[in-house]
Amino acid sequence: MRQSESISSLIKVANRLAKNYEKEATAPENAPKVRIAVLSNFSIQHFTKILRYSLDKAGLRSEIYEGEYGGINMDILDDSSPLYKFAPEIVLLLMRHTDVEVESAEEEIKSLGILWDKLSGIPGVTIFQSNFPCPIERPLGTLESQYTWSSLSLFREINFLLTKNHPSNVKILDLEYLSAYVGKERWFDYTAYYLTKQGFSMDYLMDTADEVTRMVLPMYGMTNKCLCLDLDNTLWDGIVGEDGPLGINLDPNDPIGEAYRAFQGYVKALSKRGVILAINSKNDEANAKEAFEKNPGMVLSLGDISCFRANWEDKASNMSYIARHLNIGMDSIVFFDDNPAEREIIRTYCPGVTVIDVPNEPENFIKALDQSGAFEWSAVSPEDLKRTETYKANEEREALANLAVNYEDYLKALEMRGSCRAVEEAELPRFAQLINKSNQFNLRTVRYKEAEIESMMQDKNFACLAVNLQDRFSEYGLISCIVLKSGKEAEALGFDNTDIFIDTWCMSCRVLKRGVEDFAFIRVFEEARARGAKRIIGEYIPTKKNGMVAGFYAKLGFRPMKDPLNKDDAFARILYSYEVAERAQPGFRGWIERL
Repeated sequence: MRQSESISSLIKVANRLAKNYEKEATAPENAPKVRIAVLSNFSIQHFTKILRYSLDKAGLRSEIYEGEYGGINMDILDDSSPLYKFAPEIVLLLMRHTDVEVESAEEEIKSLGILWDKLSGIPGVTIFQSNFPCPIERPLGTLESQYTWSSLSLFREINFLLTKNHPSNVKILDLEYLSAYVGKERWFDYTAYYLTKQGFSMDYLMDTADEVTRMVLPMYGMTNKCLCLDLDNTLWDGIVGEDGPLGINLDPNDPIGEAYRAFQGYVKALSKRGVILAINSKNDEANAKEAFEKNPGMVLSLGDISCFRANWEDKASNMSYIARHLNIGMDSIVFFDDNPAEREIIRTYCPGVTVIDVPNEPENFIKALDQSGAFEWSAVSPEDLKRTETYKANEEREALANLAVNYEDYLKALEMRGSCRAVEEAELPRFAQLINKSNQFNLRTVRYKEAEIESMMQDKNFACLAVNLQDRFSEYGLISCIVLKSGKEAEALGFDNTDIFIDTWCMSCRVLKRGVEDFAFIRVFEEARARGAKRIIGEYIPTKKNGMVAGFYAKLGFRPMKDPLNKDDAFARILYSYEVAERAQPGFRGWIERL
């Protein structure tokens, strides 16, 4: 986790970026731009500059508001403070144990709740609340852990209640973990604190900034979905084609075998939280699968693998196949292979793939993958937890498709049932996640945070529709999101207040060509009718990844229309209209029964 650069060199680079941002920035001009306010009761002037540098390295443009020293309450509780004029998308609250002036954890959470409630008045804001690194001083000595009223117990309880009780628009920045990882004695630099009011050692400014950046990235759709693994000397010690399925080393009584088993256990934990697992190996497929089937030391099973590619083709070609088979982009894949030559091939010919620098020692595999931050998500949804099951069910669907006389018979045989209704509060994390992760089936690729969606759910000029689907093999869960704007919201975009505008329509690629979009549009049509809308307006904004939906509105029966704002760049805004009064009901033949 420690950065190789010295703190002085980092500050020089960060200062140069801050002084001449447009010239020094490496993030492209069209990169997502984040407006983030950093508030703290300790000195943060160096941190904010390094945070901008970290965001820039990760491909994000930024505008940062730096709060006054000791000014958390002043900034938040004063309605006239510059913070509210800045209108941040994210507010980062960095805190230290010296900020706690109460005697019970419940009181501290109540005090923080007042700040959160006030900040939540900023439309669409997300709050990053740091927890509290437990101090190293122990007034009770070895008795600190013996009593619930000790200072150590207080901070442990505060941190626990932060995790347990934070609202949906508050995300916890785990400084307790970070300080424990680098060592509390190093983290707490008391000389720097008393001299310059640095909240923690300057040596870890970059680590902290990177931790914040990892929390920001998923909010702007920058996430990975799939871990692609090699086999020989990556999942086990040895070469299965030469040593045989029982000759590879996964012996729990051998230190090397135990290290490979531990790595498999970590990978399995990733799978359980929703990361898709794939194999990309130069091997005979039958030999490779035998290791999973016959070696008792295997922690992973074939059932954990959603795409198994073992052959003698080059790994770049295999990677392309894996992306197509799983219906994901190359930029959603993380590659882990012990062979540096293979890693370089993937870097060269599959530039979107995240390639992990794998250490030589298997005991360090977990650390390398874990510290890469490759699988940072904004939330873990029920759909994530069932993802491997869904991909395995796809094999059964493919078998059914091979038996069907034609595609229509196949769709009927799936026995699909679905719903398209107003999103419920419990579905909010998944709704936001899908909007921010979907790139291919996404008509406008507009990103919204949970707080923004929650605000829209309460506004009569919006309709937030969630599509859920299940078939005879599995439940997909929430697989499509639609956001509609009407009334004054439609007017603000240059349309009539009798129009309804499709602001967002995205869908998981797992359910392509199942008729889900036709099923959902019937509900959009019904919503337009219920609101008295005369037209439904759709917009397609082309990106590098959503070409598959270029003709989407035309297929639904929409007609091209002129831009009421007279924009010249046709590639920036392509509009279509659907006259509600012309049809009693969209004329689609569907295969999905309403739940």
